[in-house]
Amino acid sequence: MIILGLTGSIAMGKSTIGTMMKNMNIPVHEADIEVNNLLQPDSIARPAIAAAFPFFEYPQIYDRKTKDIKRKKFSDFIFNNDEHRQALESILHPLVRKSQNEFIRTSKLKGRDIICLDIPLLFETRAQNRVDHTITVSAPYDIQRARALSRPNMSIDKFHAILERQMPDAQKCSLSDYVIRTGLGMAYSMKELKTIIADIKEKHK
Repeated sequence: MIILGLTGSIAMGKSTIGTMMKNMNIPVHEADIEVNNLLQPDSIARPAIAAAFPFFEYPQIYDRKTKDIKRKKFSDFIFNNDEHRQALESILHPLVRKSQNEFIRTSKLKGRDIICLDIPLLFETRAQNRVDHTITVSAPYDIQRARALSRPNMSIDKFHAILERQMPDAQKCSLSDYVIRTGLGMAYSMKELKTIIADIKEKHK
């Protein structure tokens, strides 16, 4: 079974390419969705999160009645503090990897010939060592900026802060086996993706 690693900086069109893969019958595991699931009240990560960020110490990130995490408050709380972010990542990253491994195992049992792991921090976390081929999604800065600023709760300062924490796009592209340009329209991106998948399958014949 071929395992692809899909990555790209913020607002590069990675989710769009992931959807295209699904439409091509390539199962995709999305790390961001798994993180979102792990932040839900009933997730296996919640006891560890509550222990790391107790209500009595950080009441501003919790709903006083339900004790559920206020997602927007928590996001800002984590984003603006490297120590807090690292503490949360130490809880979430192993669980995300466990979910990815289960996805791989299940896909093998189903007889899948090719699957994809969508990992925003693929190169930053050295996850390229766990996949067969890497694909980076890229777009010109002006397009990336416009896409990012159209998102809810996004500001130009936050956008730049996110970019500073991510590996530069040019570096990701240089490390990747394949690059998909998403600034030239959906049809062009789909054509590039199909060409890449065909090339990968040919290599594994």
